[in-house]
This record gives sequence, C-alpha cells and structure tokens, in this order.
Amino acid sequence: MRGTKDMNEPQQQTTERPPGVVVVMPAYNAGRTLRMTYKDLPHEHVDMVILVDDYSSDDTVAVARELNLNIFLHDRNYGYGANQKTCYTEALRAGAQIVVMVHPDYQYDPRLLPDVIAPIQRGEADVVLGSRLKSGSALSGGMPWWKYVSNRFLTGVENYVFGLHLSEYHTGYRAYRREVLETVNFTLNSDKFIFDQEIMAQIVEAGFRVAEVPVPTRYFAEASSASFLASSRYGLGILSLMGKYVLHRRGVMRQRQFESLRNRYRAAGTEPRSATVG
Repeated sequence: MRGTKDMNEPQQQTTERPPGVVVVMPAYNAGRTLRMTYKDLPHEHVDMVILVDDYSSDDTVAVARELNLNIFLHDRNYGYGANQKTCYTEALRAGAQIVVMVHPDYQYDPRLLPDVIAPIQRGEADVVLGSRLKSGSALSGGMPWWKYVSNRFLTGVENYVFGLHLSEYHTGYRAYRREVLETVNFTLNSDKFIFDQEIMAQIVEAGFRVAEVPVPTRYFAEASSASFLASSRYGLGILSLMGKYVLHRRGVMRQRQFESLRNRYRAAGTEPRSATVG
C-alpha cells in the first residue's frame, strides 16, 4: 500500500519549521463535508493538514485542492486502515510531534482539537481518545441504539483484556505523540476498520499512557456510518483480536504484530513497562 503525492495540485501548505501538530484526514467520498470540517479546525493550533484520499468517486480531491491541503492519493480503494497507514507515515515524514486524526465527515467536532491534544502537550498522556460516550452525547447525537449497545459491550471486553477503564475504544478522534507511531508496528495491521483496535492493542502492549476527553458527536445523512452487517463483522473481528492478544500476553502464541522495540529491552533494575489510563 502506498500513498501517491498529487503533483498537479496548487501550492501546498508549507512551514518554516518542522510542524508540531499535524492533522491527518483519512478521506473517502467526503466531498460534501470536507469543507465544513476544515473550516471548523482551530488553525492557530494546527501546523499542517494532510488529506489521504482512498480513491473517492466524488469531488473529495477537488475540494481538498481548493482548500490547498497536503494531498496524497491512493491508486485504488484500499480501506480505512490502509488510509491511516498512509496518514501516519506522511505525518511522521513531515516531522510531526503530535498527530491528530480528524475524520472529514464532520461527525466529530474539529473545534475540540485543543482539548484532545492538551493531555499530550502537558506531558500527561501519549495517546488521547475523544470519547463520545464520556460526553454523554452518543444517543442524543443520533447514534443508533444497536451501535451504542455493541460499543458498550465491546468496550467492556477490551477493558477487561487490556486492564484499562476507558469509556470507549471505537472513536475516530485520536491524537498520538510522535514516539507512539514510531514505536508500534502499525504497518502490520489490517487495511480495514479493525486497524483502530489493533493499534490500541499495540499501544497497550508497548506501555504507553492513554487518556480520553469527552467529545460530542453528530449523525446525519452526509456523515459516514457503517452498516449493521459491516458493524457485525467489525465486532467479531474485535473479539478475535482480543483472543489473539490474550494468547500473546500469556506467551501461548506470540504475535509479531504486538511486539515493539520499546518492549524488547529495559534498563537494568527497572520494571517492565505497562499501559496506564488517564
């Protein structure tokens, strides 16, 4: 999987210094909502915006060019996870210190970006999740009841397996400190939606600190939303992933996917690292 830079687009955003905060937008047919999402970003807190288009059939790329974004184009539709791989690879290549994933479908409020990155900037966390359930707005924002119930169930399973106490794992609003993306083997993850949970397993295994902040969400016609069938496959994939992770932690069936350089060594006289939640 490879993201191809669009060489025919207008002058790209440039910075005189390596960017501190880079927003990445994994896009697929987001032409109707991309402009609203970009407009609501608090640009005084953002050094660069990267959009990766996963072979959209609408005007996503045309809108991105009008907004003068840093655009990378997939040569076919690879999937949501593959899109994130390109996003993070290019953000790291640009020198980002904090990478924030903001979905361009306008489901999550871009104006809350300062709240999402604050725990990292204060040195309190390495990863921050924007939680719809912590905000209490999931159902009132239009989340289907069956998605709410499955979210609660799967989050409970993941909390039990990971030993954490998060309100949800299934958010698309996330911020990562640079070291996290340099440490975990995210390129080994799936090209599909399960990527989000695979990278969480890698983060927990590597011992990074996880925090969450409440973010409201909104469901409307233009916002992307997985079907019941796709959500069911996703849920079964998470249960399978949790089984693999348990076997890995117990040493029954080690998975290279969950291994990282960070956890292969430690200073003499120190304890092994473990994940914490803020």
